[in-house]
Amino acid sequence: MIKKALFFSFSCIVSFVLVACSNEEVIQNDFLFDEYHIGDKITLSSVNGGEKTLVRTEKGFVIEGEENKILMIDFFGTFCAPCKEEASHLTKLWQNNAKDFFIIGLTHFEDVSDEVVKQFADDFGAYYFLSNEEENARIIAQALKDIEYPNMEQLPFKVVLKDGNYQELSDFWNKGMMAHFYLGKVPTSLMQEDLNRILGR
Repeated sequence: MIKKALFFSFSCIVSFVLVACSNEEVIQNDFLFDEYHIGDKITLSSVNGGEKTLVRTEKGFVIEGEENKILMIDFFGTFCAPCKEEASHLTKLWQNNAKDFFIIGLTHFEDVSDEVVKQFADDFGAYYFLSNEEENARIIAQALKDIEYPNMEQLPFKVVLKDGNYQELSDFWNKGMMAHFYLGKVPTSLMQEDLNRILGR
């Protein structure tokens, strides 16, 4: 009996190490946070310059003064290889749709200086709005709870909102399926297709 218990404990430890050391950054999300209320405002500063204020809606967020724009919130890390690879492509996606679309990148799973995030932007062409504030974690926790996302996540991870509501997006990993998020590195061509659909183009 003791041998079985020891074997089970060892198996759990090995499983944890294998998951935690994979190329996918994984973390538990238990939704233990102070939730936002309708009308709450969160002002964020970008390491690339400028400020934006998120306003809490009944089911999501909008940008104050730009409520008509589609909002993509990108959870990323300066250490994350796929985040580095897609950064310049996200910049182009934003620039090509700037009239109707805005991206806010939120650093996640790390505690780094604004200078480190600015260096990430310069090194990898991430010239959209990048926030490196403590409030990021709470915004991310709220978004994950809003879409009822399971207790595991990886970077990059994105949600898209229109009129304060989370949009259905093409699931790159399950062809023909839809989800309320993009998980991992997803082609920006697919994101553009979804944007066109959401905008009714």
